[in-house]
Amino acid sequence: MKLNRRAVMGGLALGMAFAGLAQPVLANEITLDVLYNLPGFTKFHQPLADEFMKKNPDVKINFLAPAAGYNEGQQQVLRSAVTGNLPDVYFSGYNLTAELVHTLAPRNQITDLGPFIQAEGGQAFLDKNYSPKMAALGQIDGKQYGLPVNASSPIIYINSDLVTKAGGDPDKMPTTFAELIALAKKIKALDPKFAGMSYDINGWPDDWLWQALIVEQGGKLVDEKTKTVAFDNEIGLNALKMTRQFVTEGGQNLLDWDQSRQQFGAGLTGFIFSTPAHVQTIQGLVGDRFKMKTATFPLDNKEKGGVPTGGNSAVILTQEKAKQDAAWKYLKWITGPEAQNTIVRITGYLPTNKLATGPEFLAPYYVENPNVKTASLQADRSLPWAGYPGGDSVRIWRTQRDIIGTVMRGEVTPEAGLKQIVEQTNALLK
Repeated sequence: MKLNRRAVMGGLALGMAFAGLAQPVLANEITLDVLYNLPGFTKFHQPLADEFMKKNPDVKINFLAPAAGYNEGQQQVLRSAVTGNLPDVYFSGYNLTAELVHTLAPRNQITDLGPFIQAEGGQAFLDKNYSPKMAALGQIDGKQYGLPVNASSPIIYINSDLVTKAGGDPDKMPTTFAELIALAKKIKALDPKFAGMSYDINGWPDDWLWQALIVEQGGKLVDEKTKTVAFDNEIGLNALKMTRQFVTEGGQNLLDWDQSRQQFGAGLTGFIFSTPAHVQTIQGLVGDRFKMKTATFPLDNKEKGGVPTGGNSAVILTQEKAKQDAAWKYLKWITGPEAQNTIVRITGYLPTNKLATGPEFLAPYYVENPNVKTASLQADRSLPWAGYPGGDSVRIWRTQRDIIGTVMRGEVTPEAGLKQIVEQTNALLK
């Protein structure tokens, strides 16, 4: 049988019509264009979006291609702001949110969540769902621009066998760096092949571990008034002295972070510092070689100290009222206890919603997986992962990291290293 072009096109049109009947489009359906960073996060974003759309059939979540990382996503959004083609919802890295707000707010391209929060009950809504420090991760200049979605603060991974042999207690690890370095020295003394500890700041891709050494002492990254380095003092000097002690006393081998965790998995390191997102990976490397435990990050300043919190908060960029309302529903969902329960089980991050640790969500999981629970125990210590003004944080860190490496190798004294870091960082800030 011969088919002419009109018959074929007519058949296609009829088929499309029936397809339309099979999958009706709601007249009032709202589509939200959503951008997140890190392609690996698709493993929780997509199923959570699917569940959200089931609960909210009038809202469609359309994911844009995820950015490779937080820095790439930031640049993509800032470029889109110029062309007026912003996503409706964006998952902004904590250390870059201030720059985002300061760029977009004057142009009315980012949404203050205050009115939405007030409609939910105001402060009572925040207090019910988020600890003050967790909520603060999405606050810029006193306004709530984002709700926290992912949160990660550094923890200690422990080789219980080596710590015990050195006279330590893996269930009660030291809570200051001086005590931890002393323990690492004892582990190193057990056998020359052992590294007592590893704090892989020399090869870390961002300044998360460096900031940790500053804020655990109660220090700050940037002076808010002068917009210059705020650790040009004993806190910064002590941080650099410790990085050298990690090597000279703690027996650290200067490896990149991946090689370091491989060495730990082989049973050759007493304890290492890393992200809770690596729990499952590192447990896989360890296998049954030794009993691995985790512990919270030390605080030398118990009153003012804290831990920098990596991760992201969801912000609303659309200025269309209907889309804003739909986006607010999505933000509440993704930061709510049900979604956080899913995210934590997939990633190992600490939950951003207080209710997620309840018996109907993560409590039984934490009983079975105590190494994952550790991160949640320092949620009340969570401090913002700060960024530098001017949007040059990536280049600043690479410059700082090179200098820190020279200090750790003993090529430069901590005093000279601090002077270099301060001078070069301030120069880049100008």
